[in-house]
Amino acid sequence: MSDGGTGQAARTKRADALRNKKTLLDAAAAVFIASGVEAPVRDIAAEAGVGTGTIYRHFPTRAELIIAVYRHQVEACAQAGPALLASSPTPHTALARWIDLFVDFLVTKHGLAAVLQPDSSGFDSLHTYFLDTLAPVCAQLIDAAAEAGEVRPGLTAYELMRGVGNLCIGAEHDPRYDARRLVGLLVEGLRRPHDEAPTA
Repeated sequence: MSDGGTGQAARTKRADALRNKKTLLDAAAAVFIASGVEAPVRDIAAEAGVGTGTIYRHFPTRAELIIAVYRHQVEACAQAGPALLASSPTPHTALARWIDLFVDFLVTKHGLAAVLQPDSSGFDSLHTYFLDTLAPVCAQLIDAAAEAGEVRPGLTAYELMRGVGNLCIGAEHDPRYDARRLVGLLVEGLRRPHDEAPTA
């Protein structure tokens, strides 16, 4: 007797569970970006179109939810790099679009330190995960733009990510400061001048 139907049902259930969890994490990320990591759970539930009980079933504590959003956004940001490189008209455009996503991620990340303060080792491991996952993606985009002659060679992914991060610090608390505009100027400033010939 074949259990193919049972196996298929189990796979469908797992796929549905993953989609549901992704929906919750996308909703939480959107609310965190708009309102900060202390936003009410009911706002996240409303964004996801579920009850608050569903949120608590998946993430019993706020810290667990924030960590899950953090990892989810790191993974989404990493996956976006190659996709943008394949779909954008130029590598520099792909880099600029990726940095825009990176800024969205940083806005969510800023509240993380306060939530995880009692567990500094947990924060350190997440920061290592963040660098190990995103730096290679950023480097791929920089290298592609440099090889295309669009940006000066020599810039490291760590330098660019650190620079963007510094421009974003405190931006959510100062309505007079537009971090995204400054980051855009930074990325535009990476361009190689037209009269500067690429080195062989």
